[in-house]
Amino acid sequence: MAASSNRIMLGPLVAAIDQGTSSTRFLVTALQSSNVCLKHFNDRCNHDVLCEHPNFLNEFLQKVYERLSEKLTQLNIDISNIKAIGVTNQRETTLVWDKETGEPLYNAIVWLDLRTQSTVERLINKTPGKNKNHLKHKTGLPISTYFSAVKLRWLMDNVEKVHEAVLSHRAMFGTVDSWLIWCLTGGKKGGVHCTDVTNASRTMLFNIHTMDWDPELCKYFDIPMEILPKVRSSSEIYGLMKSGPLTGVPISGCLGDQSAALVGQMCFKDGQAKNTYGTGCFLLKNVGTKPVMSDHGLLTTVAYKLGRDKPACYALEGSVAIAGAVVRWLKDNLGIIQTSTELGRQAADRCGQWTIYPQRLECVRTLRRDCAV
Repeated sequence: MAASSNRIMLGPLVAAIDQGTSSTRFLVTALQSSNVCLKHFNDRCNHDVLCEHPNFLNEFLQKVYERLSEKLTQLNIDISNIKAIGVTNQRETTLVWDKETGEPLYNAIVWLDLRTQSTVERLINKTPGKNKNHLKHKTGLPISTYFSAVKLRWLMDNVEKVHEAVLSHRAMFGTVDSWLIWCLTGGKKGGVHCTDVTNASRTMLFNIHTMDWDPELCKYFDIPMEILPKVRSSSEIYGLMKSGPLTGVPISGCLGDQSAALVGQMCFKDGQAKNTYGTGCFLLKNVGTKPVMSDHGLLTTVAYKLGRDKPACYALEGSVAIAGAVVRWLKDNLGIIQTSTELGRQAADRCGQWTIYPQRLECVRTLRRDCAV
């Protein structure tokens, strides 16, 4: 009787795949109470000097499927109560795969990878005045190693399999959300090739004013538009799960991780901001339905678009690439701490609590200047 009552009280459930730089999580949450019913965690990040991810998806999904039915049965939760799945992901990380075989043509190039520095220099050198902000009026972004178009250009120039697949019209490009959704909705057997506006806005191929891929930007990077995913809003049904115990469940939400954090913290009003700490540290401020361009080095990005017919909202972003990653480096590479909590105590003792966050404080000051707050 108690078990039956628990099932009724939980009501509809939603699931989420949170694919981050240093870990992947699968969560099931009760829609009415927001209580997390199941959390499956996969720590799989072992970066070398070049920051790549191997093909993690099959291993991750296999572990999820193995535990999903077992865990939900233990909790007396009917798997049919899961009504929708959302995806959130590390942004800018770049993949190219073969649409005929479904296999990646190279490891995913992670957002903080710096191998594309020479590509960036070449691209900047061909702009008038060698200006890294030459494309900012359309993209909101500087030409930098950070963004996906530069990584894709590097792959096309340096990986023969990618080059050949592009020429033979077999290549598909995507950020991690695109790869996940394509695989989960059928892969080479009719998988949906799409992305949402928040992830698209981090590629440097997307016009943040027209809210679509820009032919001039694609021409600048010499990237064929046919390999790009279709751009969708952050909240709509993209397709149905085609394998495992969740077959038939719609995938109906997609946000890049920092936009997802902004939405998760309910920063829906102009002027509201969030700060998150993970591999990197990111401060995003909602600036409303009109993009604001920074004169002080902040990025302009799409915050969210919650429905096909809803307006897009924008954000100003201050990004610090290395935050939690440096803690792992101090622990695993230098061995000067045994646990992450030791670092906070040492830094506070030696430097004072706030001096260990100079980049974060500078992001706050810059937001104040750009937004006159």
